[in-house]
Amino acid sequence: MAKNLIPPVKGTRDFYPEQMAVRTWLYNTLRQVAESFGYQEWEAPILESLDLYAAKSGEELVKEQSYVFRDRAGNEITLRPELTPSLARLIAQKQQQLTFPLRWWSFGPFWRYESPQKGRTREFFQWNVDLLGVDSPEADAESVAVLATFFQRVGLTPNEVLILVNDRRLIETQYDKFGVAKEMRPAVSSWIDRRGKLTPEAWEAYGREIGLSEAQLANLKFMLDDKDLWKQSPEQVRFYKAIESLGLSRFVRFDPSIMRGLLYYTGTVFEAWEVGGEIRRSILGGGRYDNLLADVGGDPLPAVGFAMGDVVITLILEKYGLLPKDLPVYPAPVLVTVFDQDSTLASFQLGTELRQAGLKVLTYPAPDKLGKQFKYADRVGARIALVLGPDELSSGQVAVKDLRSGEQRLVKREVLVEAVETILAM
Repeated sequence: MAKNLIPPVKGTRDFYPEQMAVRTWLYNTLRQVAESFGYQEWEAPILESLDLYAAKSGEELVKEQSYVFRDRAGNEITLRPELTPSLARLIAQKQQQLTFPLRWWSFGPFWRYESPQKGRTREFFQWNVDLLGVDSPEADAESVAVLATFFQRVGLTPNEVLILVNDRRLIETQYDKFGVAKEMRPAVSSWIDRRGKLTPEAWEAYGREIGLSEAQLANLKFMLDDKDLWKQSPEQVRFYKAIESLGLSRFVRFDPSIMRGLLYYTGTVFEAWEVGGEIRRSILGGGRYDNLLADVGGDPLPAVGFAMGDVVITLILEKYGLLPKDLPVYPAPVLVTVFDQDSTLASFQLGTELRQAGLKVLTYPAPDKLGKQFKYADRVGARIALVLGPDELSSGQVAVKDLRSGEQRLVKREVLVEAVETILAM
């Protein structure tokens, strides 16, 4: 590294063409899955007013994890740390003009000021999928089905990833049953969420610290181990019937310890985890958030959705050998060489003709030895090199070299496109 080279900002990533090809493949796969369920792509500004997040995203996200600055007018602006508040704002602005139920998806950049580590960066890309205007367990099941379908599409199996589901309403009934006071419930939910992050002894001690009695501790531990608890919830029973009808039950498991940290979840919540947990964090999270739209000035509207960052899922796909190995880093399969200075413009014109015919073509930028140009063509993944020297120009032909076989032949200019397409199809 050069002594004075300025490094990238901490927590960001450089995308060389090889990494960009993977990101593009992931984006295209996400698009195919979302559109297969009828979801429309949308986008929102990368810059938002801090007030939008302060309304509902939670104090930690706003005060500790957001990139916040004042613009020249003195307004507090943030680089978006998540998308759901922006979604709510867009819906609220045109709520009376939109056709519900609404299915929207997006994939774009976000920023959170966190400690960079494996599976976590400060700048990341995120897939957001939301279904708005339907309050039903079947809508929740569709949201989970989109996610499970993506796992299937990329080759992941239930032996590698699972979607763990819970329901906030079901847990609230258990809190009522165990006498957990309303004001204690946020702390108790946070305590439950920490179960897998602490030793059993430390976790129980923390429960006592927040005010749980021994009876409540025992009851809550029993609740968390009860994998059939969902059968007590009419919503969850309908949810699992819907998942079964969608043919995706093997990807889904009930887990009463899934709580989700953000404040706006109101019903079904879910997270996807790698089975075995080597990544040691969830792949994604989502759930039902029926109150958020009203909080940003719109009419009440039921909604369910999820968000998946690109960093963790890419690590998992890499671990299981599921990232494609033949992604096109170099898009142009045809190189037009430049024989000499006198034929330079003719070579440029030939490249334009081929592009107008629908081919992807790069033209060597200056005259050079043909051997060097052929070697360059091979290195950038071209299949064909075209030569337009004085003899070819005078005869109305082009020399076509198949770089794979090494065969070279003269082709009349008027049938050149057909000849090139024939070789590329081989």
